[in-house]
Amino acid sequence: MTYRTTLDLLFKSQEFVPNYKCDSQKNLMAIIGGLGFDTSFYIAEITGFFKIPQLTYGSLAQDAFQTSKLSSLYFMAPKEDHEHIGIIQLLLHFKWTWIGIFVVDNNNGENFLQKMQPLVSENGICSSFIERLSEQIYLEDYIKLDHTLSHISIHLMSSKTNAFLVYGESLAMMWLRVVMFLVDPESKETALLRKVWIMTAQIDFLLSGTQISLALQMFHGTISFSVHSTAVAGFKEFLQAINPLSDSRDGFLHNVWEQSFDCSFPNQELQKMHSRQCTGKMKLEDLPAPVFEMEMTGHSYSIYNAVYAVAHALQALYMLRFNKKKTKMDKKPDLPHLQAWQNIPFSQCNDPCFPGYWKKGIEGNQFCCYDCVPCPEGKISKQNDMDDCFECSEDHYPNKEKNGCILKPVVFLNLEETLGIVLSSAALGFFFLTSWVLGTFIKYKDTPIVKANNQLLTYILLVSLLLCFLSSFFFLSQPGKVTCLLRQSIFGITFSVAISSVLAKTITVVVAFMATKPGSQMRRWVGKRLSLSTVLSCSLFQVCICILWLSTFPPFPELDMHSALQEMILQCNEGSAFFFYCVLGYMGILAIASFTVAFLSRKLPDSFNEAKFITFSMLAFCSVWISFFPAYLSMKGKAMVAVEVFSILASSAALLGCIFFPKCYIIVLQPDLNQRGKLIKKN
Repeated sequence: MTYRTTLDLLFKSQEFVPNYKCDSQKNLMAIIGGLGFDTSFYIAEITGFFKIPQLTYGSLAQDAFQTSKLSSLYFMAPKEDHEHIGIIQLLLHFKWTWIGIFVVDNNNGENFLQKMQPLVSENGICSSFIERLSEQIYLEDYIKLDHTLSHISIHLMSSKTNAFLVYGESLAMMWLRVVMFLVDPESKETALLRKVWIMTAQIDFLLSGTQISLALQMFHGTISFSVHSTAVAGFKEFLQAINPLSDSRDGFLHNVWEQSFDCSFPNQELQKMHSRQCTGKMKLEDLPAPVFEMEMTGHSYSIYNAVYAVAHALQALYMLRFNKKKTKMDKKPDLPHLQAWQNIPFSQCNDPCFPGYWKKGIEGNQFCCYDCVPCPEGKISKQNDMDDCFECSEDHYPNKEKNGCILKPVVFLNLEETLGIVLSSAALGFFFLTSWVLGTFIKYKDTPIVKANNQLLTYILLVSLLLCFLSSFFFLSQPGKVTCLLRQSIFGITFSVAISSVLAKTITVVVAFMATKPGSQMRRWVGKRLSLSTVLSCSLFQVCICILWLSTFPPFPELDMHSALQEMILQCNEGSAFFFYCVLGYMGILAIASFTVAFLSRKLPDSFNEAKFITFSMLAFCSVWISFFPAYLSMKGKAMVAVEVFSILASSAALLGCIFFPKCYIIVLQPDLNQRGKLIKKN
């Protein structure tokens, strides 16, 4: 039909003679037309032979026509590529990732699918179905029609698919509406579907005749892409002034009136037919918008531009100043800013994965369909539909819902918590007890039992024990530069002095009994010189180790963010584990030496002999520190500090109790035994 009409336009005058012009007054210069793909293509096939330009105003797949650079076909509408990008942006803006697609069943629809499907997949959008709409309805094929009706009905009633993309032309759109009318004649269900329809620029709601009465509730709220349009001055007034009765020769206006108003003009051949008569009172502005638009639509504006383009071309040709026409057709139209309405429909394969969950693909399904899996321990997700969970920064930890991070509090062993209070109370208790013992020994310094046990070494040992108890408070305070630098060194030096004093007392006892033998050379070693030299030499060696440690790898405060999930532990880094264990190891050597000497001298006379008490004290001391190492290495954070403080207090208390409590018992509770005669008689 299009071929014959085009040939008639070119060659028909009184009769149709192809390739001959029978009317010199008829000179076709250009053709404006072709809204649909097929029409434009068929016209271009004929006019291309005669180099007659055709200006088409339809928004078509232009690539299908670009077969030659010398083509006589010109497009007044932008390329469809811009529309495809706009559709993707719209779907992503409203997060419609599960959509249904209706396309017209022709080459144009297939070209649309070939371009849209890759774009849809690349942007994380899936199509729940693709339904091809026939361009015409064939009522004769009832089985195929019933199958199509059931298919479309199932798709439209889907609870998950609430956004539909429709690509086609006006007839295909009306075919879809007729199908829904047959499925639901009274529009009881379709009016409540709350679906979103997205129409391409090719679709125009053309209603005429009986179609005007069809309800369009299912299309209310449709988002339609349109070709760029601008208001033209005087256009609306021109439409308002049109009256088909003023010029009966204009058959086009008669057809428009009859189709739009469903009426007929007086005709002698149709006098017997009863139908509504077309009158001059019928105005175009009274028609609903789906029937006739009073504003300049996109397609009308394209025709308007095409007319002016031809007029300017003819004027330039007439003035012989036509050089070369260059039409800029690739300008991307400005898309209006889309405003979301109050209740945006949800159109996804499944409910979104809320914060605290991540998307896990379902094997065998499209990537838009997935399960929502809770984030694993230690990870969170802050947004909907995240592909994976992620860990919080080192100084934060996940909240209970796993949808946010909470700042880790800084903790350390201090005097305000229960464990710190218990340890500090014990340290103070032992400190005052040691002070009482020291005071007792000073008060009874002239008694035989005090004189017999080397007063100077006793005072040095008690003072060093006082400092040992006080050194534990360095571990119970907030780790800082000074406290971290001093606490291990002070602890190591004071303990070395205490153990050196014990070793000196043991050596003094042994030397004293050896000196009582006739002709013994050990008499010259009896006295304060031996004991002081022993304490000083042993203590100075520990001092040298600590100085070397602090000058090379000094301890420093640090934050441990990994040992506890919900806390940052402020602790002291010892700087060098080697020097730390050297300090402890040296104290262990002194303790073993003291234990060995005391054990060997245990059978000496008991009156003035402390060897048995020192043996027990060293045995307790070594037991504490041997058990310290596995416990210390298996602990983290505050527990590790508490283990060391407990070891300091326990080992110091062992020395105090084993060595001094028996003497205090005699001095305070049994003063009658604290006499030289009693002690000699007992011996």
